[in-house]
Amino acid sequence: MEQMLVSHIEKSITLSEDEITYVLSHFRTEKFKKKESIIQAGSRVNDCYFIIKGLLKLVYTDKNGKPHLVSFAMEEWWESDFSAYFSQTSSKMSLQCIEDSIVFSLSFKNYQKLVTEMPKMSYFFLEKSNAGHCAAQNRILSFLTANAQERYEQLLQQQPLLLQRVPKTILASYLGVSRETLSRFSF
Repeated sequence: MEQMLVSHIEKSITLSEDEITYVLSHFRTEKFKKKESIIQAGSRVNDCYFIIKGLLKLVYTDKNGKPHLVSFAMEEWWESDFSAYFSQTSSKMSLQCIEDSIVFSLSFKNYQKLVTEMPKMSYFFLEKSNAGHCAAQNRILSFLTANAQERYEQLLQQQPLLLQRVPKTILASYLGVSRETLSRFSF
């Protein structure tokens, strides 16, 4: 499991054996069951998560109680309510397991320590952050400019494995359509 995180980091930066040991010492392994919440809306967000195994969903529930699926995260992805994580405030969203999951968690304190003491890790997290911002903007643009069928086709092209793992009801929510509308798309 640790090798997955090391390989992921080393796609961006090179680490010595001592640096690898040091970086890994800042993470802890956690296991969660399907349907378990990792973050609950209203709770303080102390950790971000690197997914080793499993599938997660980040959900915002509006004032009327309607859930809105913000994102998915599967193996080799990072997830959290990053706004709450970086500001060390209460979460506006919940992070829930769609599958049994194993993650490496990184506390905010350990994140700050890594980026302060290791400029390489600061660069690594900057790359991850930039990729996340780009993905979020693309998702917003997709909702502004594409119809449901086009959003489905974009997701199929960009994340074909995700479509095989996500229940159709959850996928419909993510695409902003009803389950019935989604069933008219080709699978």
